[in-house]
Amino acid sequence: MARQENYFEVCEACKIECCRDARPPITLKRREIIEGYLRERKLRIEDPFVCVDYMHPREDREGYCIFYNRETKKCLVHEVKPETCVAGPITFDIDKGRGRIVWYLKMESICPLAGVIFRDRRLLQRHFEVARREILRLVEDLPPHHLKVILRREEPETFEIGEEEIGEGVLSKLD
Repeated sequence: MARQENYFEVCEACKIECCRDARPPITLKRREIIEGYLRERKLRIEDPFVCVDYMHPREDREGYCIFYNRETKKCLVHEVKPETCVAGPITFDIDKGRGRIVWYLKMESICPLAGVIFRDRRLLQRHFEVARREILRLVEDLPPHHLKVILRREEPETFEIGEEEIGEGVLSKLD
């Protein structure tokens, strides 16, 4: 599945390094998908994942995601990249007390793509549908401890774009 091919031009011109110190969460399902993709394309990456508080792609010495190609400014596993990478610049939080998932868009100052998406309401809606699907799958599949850890990560320079009820299965992970 081609994922966000039309965003490459904006992302390639960007000087902000969203693939540095990002640590997108990886579920076991996504790990298997990425490892299969690497095998199919004969891409050799030694120990691509680490799990300290939660599983995420390993970083190189400078803190870049091991899948980020600094020469092309593209992800080596773009077609199967982590859910939060697909969703970006849309992010989320879960308000357990209200039983809601809250959706945020990053500010253009930290993500030029966010500005492009925000100025085109149809593009924002289309991207939000993809981001929503990916993130809902992620929060369903993440182990409880991993979900709790990633929810503690701050997402500065964002603004709310919506919210909705979240299922009891996800909320029970936060007990």
